[in-house]
Amino acid sequence: MLMHGCSISKANMLLQSGRLRVGRLFASSAIACTERRPLLLFQGTQLPVHVSTPEVNSQLKHLVKSGYLHDARNMFDTMTQRDEISWTTLISGYVKAMDSIEALALFSRVWVEPQMNMDPFILSLALKACALNVNVNYGESLHGYTVKTGFVNSVFVGSALLDMYTKLGKIELGCRVFDEMPLRNVVSWTAIITGLVRAGYNEEGLIYFSEMWRSKEQCDSYTFAIALKACADSGALNFGREIHTIMLKRGFDAVSFVANSLATMYSKCGKLDYSLCLFERMSTRDVISWTTIITSYVQTGEEENAFDAFVRMQESDVKPNEYTFAAIISASANLARIQWGEQLHAHVLRLGLVDSLSVANSIMAMYSKCGQLTSTSIVFHGMIRRDIISWSTIIGGYSQGGYGEEAFEYLSLMRREGPRPNEFAFASVLSVCGNMAILEQGKQIHAHVMSIGLERTAMIKSALINMYSKCGSIKEASQIFYETESDDIVSWTAMINGYAEHGYSQEAIHLFEKVPMVGLRPDSVTFMGVLTACSHAGLVDLGFHYFNLMSDKYGFVPSKEHYGCMIDLLCRAGRLSDAENMIENMPHQKDDVVWSTLLRACMVQGDVNCGRHTAEKILELHPSCAGTHITLANIYAAKGRWREVAEVRKMMRSKGVIKEPGWSRIKVKDQVSAFVSSDRRHSQGEDIYRMLDLLASRESDIDDLDSLVHDAED
Repeated sequence: MLMHGCSISKANMLLQSGRLRVGRLFASSAIACTERRPLLLFQGTQLPVHVSTPEVNSQLKHLVKSGYLHDARNMFDTMTQRDEISWTTLISGYVKAMDSIEALALFSRVWVEPQMNMDPFILSLALKACALNVNVNYGESLHGYTVKTGFVNSVFVGSALLDMYTKLGKIELGCRVFDEMPLRNVVSWTAIITGLVRAGYNEEGLIYFSEMWRSKEQCDSYTFAIALKACADSGALNFGREIHTIMLKRGFDAVSFVANSLATMYSKCGKLDYSLCLFERMSTRDVISWTTIITSYVQTGEEENAFDAFVRMQESDVKPNEYTFAAIISASANLARIQWGEQLHAHVLRLGLVDSLSVANSIMAMYSKCGQLTSTSIVFHGMIRRDIISWSTIIGGYSQGGYGEEAFEYLSLMRREGPRPNEFAFASVLSVCGNMAILEQGKQIHAHVMSIGLERTAMIKSALINMYSKCGSIKEASQIFYETESDDIVSWTAMINGYAEHGYSQEAIHLFEKVPMVGLRPDSVTFMGVLTACSHAGLVDLGFHYFNLMSDKYGFVPSKEHYGCMIDLLCRAGRLSDAENMIENMPHQKDDVVWSTLLRACMVQGDVNCGRHTAEKILELHPSCAGTHITLANIYAAKGRWREVAEVRKMMRSKGVIKEPGWSRIKVKDQVSAFVSSDRRHSQGEDIYRMLDLLASRESDIDDLDSLVHDAED
């Protein structure tokens, strides 16, 4: 708790500094409002004798509607006479307040009241409570009762039944209830479409929407909104456009939440300009409208525009909600702007929104992406609730940061205390196994995902292929790829990269050529793999063919990494001048990585002039780069130019440049140990050096024995 407080203090200091433009985001102040209780016809818990039941029911309904459920319950308990309306009003209040336990307790009392008659309305409320409480057995019992009594034929009961089943994950039962309904209204149709879409069956949801349209049932704003969500989630742009046309004819595009759904649909389908146009034409922009547009900017990589929209939102006096903050914190993470993220963290703490899962998860992801794993851990351990995303974020953060031991510890903790690990969590630790070349742990994770049936998911397959490839087990990687039906480009890309990195260039190229034949579209990472294969095989012309194919056929703009592959290809082929020209002319920042590729090639080729020029370019960017000085000195030394070598060494001393020693790692009995030259900090350092001295002395004895044998032979 003390650590968390320190984090808050630091964030508040940043918030007060006001040195960044994000300081404008929180210029507006909160407006205090005075809570006013509803005016009652009578006061106290004891009701007057002369008041009739309809009057009390009216007062009861007024209290429930105003949110004073506790007062309504007190009044209900003092009622001497209660009818169906009294019970229904109070139960509906508990259902709306998400208190399903109390709602079902009241319903159970209704069940045994001798003077009470069951009706469709109170049954539908009980079914809604079952859906809230995930009470499958109670819901199925009520279903049986409705069939026996004939209430199932009521459109209210049927709609509530199918809604309950879809919310409980029993989609097939929900569809069966719907198909058997003798009467359907807009609520029934909307309920089945909503259930399907929320369960991820977007195409099926759109099929039901089409059937609804053909049945001449009038759609309402909720039906259009959920149909647009189905289009957004499935990328059905043309279907979404047709719905947009219908909405325009019927005037539903003016409804705020429908307009927001429409903007989201265009954004998710890659038409951000359409989404922006709709947003600008909105007469009233609520928090959902602003959140939609901010989220759209973040999802399309336009984080700066997301912050501009966030500023405009604040200036228009619309208060951000938890989802707005989650989106804008993600934007700061993508931009690696830790100061902005800390300010936002401080602000959500002040607003009391930090306990929201979406906000807390975004804060964790922000600190993780900015390399602040200690802060990530503090936020994680300070969370009241954690979901699968929380656990996956902390595991992924430590995995990507190279902290394999911590990643495994969090995975073990997740298995003991958290939800069942998903494919992302396992893929993260498999990535650690590959990066650290710890094959045995990787095999254990592989066995575990097989035991729980996750080995065929695209994420796990690609992670396994990557892990085995990086551990040098290319045979096992290819076995996983070919033994399962790989119908996703991620697995194909992983296998192509695995072949390329291990020098199996022809296999990588052959696999790449098969990608379009199986109906898949290569992505930018797939091209990285095939370009690497061409580089390792020295296939310059074929490499340029694939490089041009990216933009000519697939519309990709080559990234800096793709140019890096081509520069490496030219360097390996000895075409140093062509490589230098490509660096000078590429439409990306010329960093030390691409120049270092050329410098290493100069050392291999012995090109002193190109090496000197290249080293100067790198030192302009990083004057204290030890590797550049040493490589340049080695180029001079290879040509016997010792004066230049001395000058480079002298330059290094004047700058205080020291070459960082390389590390070696070894794994013994599940313990990974790291060593550097002359390092004696290991806990068993003295024992290790005694053994080395013993081995060295024995080697000396063997050399002496060899010399004696040779002397005897002579």
